[in-house]
Amino acid sequence: MNYNIAVIHGDGIGPEVVEETLLVLNAIGEKYGHTFQYTPVLAGGCAIDETGDCLPQETIDVCKKSDAVLLGAVGGWKWDTLPGEKRPEMALLGLRKELGLFANLRPAILFDELMDACPLKPEIVAGGLDIAVVRELTGGIYFGEKGRKETPLGTAGYDIKQYAVDEVKRIAKIAFDMAIKRNNHVTSVDKANVLESSRVWREVVNEVAKDYPSVTLDHLYVDNAAMQLVREPKQFDVILTGNMFGDILSDEASMITGSIGMLPSASLATGNFGMYEPIHGSAPDIAGQNKANPMATILSASMMLRYTFGLQEEADCIENAVKSVLKAGYRTPDLYQSDKEADILVGTKEAGAHIVAAIKA
Repeated sequence: MNYNIAVIHGDGIGPEVVEETLLVLNAIGEKYGHTFQYTPVLAGGCAIDETGDCLPQETIDVCKKSDAVLLGAVGGWKWDTLPGEKRPEMALLGLRKELGLFANLRPAILFDELMDACPLKPEIVAGGLDIAVVRELTGGIYFGEKGRKETPLGTAGYDIKQYAVDEVKRIAKIAFDMAIKRNNHVTSVDKANVLESSRVWREVVNEVAKDYPSVTLDHLYVDNAAMQLVREPKQFDVILTGNMFGDILSDEASMITGSIGMLPSASLATGNFGMYEPIHGSAPDIAGQNKANPMATILSASMMLRYTFGLQEEADCIENAVKSVLKAGYRTPDLYQSDKEADILVGTKEAGAHIVAAIKA
């Protein structure tokens, strides 16, 4: 089979982790008889430097014509002084809106080999963790009306958070469908005690739940959810939440699993189309130093194979290769523990090469 992938290398460590991921996809193609065609396009800070726009129309057009999008990371200190609407990060919001990417899937899995990297007590995470965060991606406060106005206390900035019934319904169905394939448990996170948008959210989620009698549904306020993630993370199966809350909670979940450099994500539209990216940022402080962990991006490619292309065996192959490399003791700097004799420090390129070798083995 032939698959067309729009590739956004992005900024900072983005180009480094994407290049290793393309080598992994090439290895999968060779092993299973697939061809992956890559079309590089610009977004983020590098796009600003070259075109003056963080998300050129050409990028949108190419992405829409592709089967999927692979994204590294965008942003960095270089562009921090730009106005909000011109910052590199706005490219992400633009891509999500233009491509209809309303569902963000962020698996937080604690690999057995990285148990020592988890900051929680061993007894809390004994047996491992497997949490799926389902985050609504094109609504809420990030996309609501925003601006500035004068008040008695001076100039104030405002951002409006709202959710419509159909927005909540479609993301809730994603979460419940996922729960059926996992452990039949959805935890919906909101702030319904003070926010009207959260009250609408909770009402709609309760309605959707009626169509899934086998799935247990409970609700948590976001502050309690944040506390429970570190107090008793194994109570969670699928976490369903809005854009801003999901942004925060998924990053918290990532650190519980040992490193933000290990967690992939999928942003899905209606149908099979999706954009795949690591949840970490561009990390400009280590860019170009062969220190970045490419595994989150590589695992994002595995999600691409699974969710967009329907290649389950190929996706499993990538995930098993990552596990075998971790089992062998190879660690990028974010995972390396100098006092652990079994740890072998490797750079970005070496980690990618070991994963490719494991795929070909």
